[in-house]
Amino acid sequence: MIETAAECSRAGCRATAVWRIDWRNPRIHSEDRRKTWVACDEHRDHLRDFLAARSFPVEVSRLASSEAAR
Repeated sequence: MIETAAECSRAGCRATAVWRIDWRNPRIHSEDRRKTWVACDEHRDHLRDFLAARSFPVEVSRLASSEAAR
């Protein structure tokens, strides 16, 4: 199987992702449900702020090397 690097979730960005952004919309997701976006260094804050502005719980962490190679 050929593994490729994870790409940033920002629209139009093809940079390699190095950050994991876990979030949830509390109006429609139960407490145990999480969605995940990945981000490059340049777009990490933009994506986090986009979600936080909507009052979504957000957690940002480094993307594990095994996750980055997808």
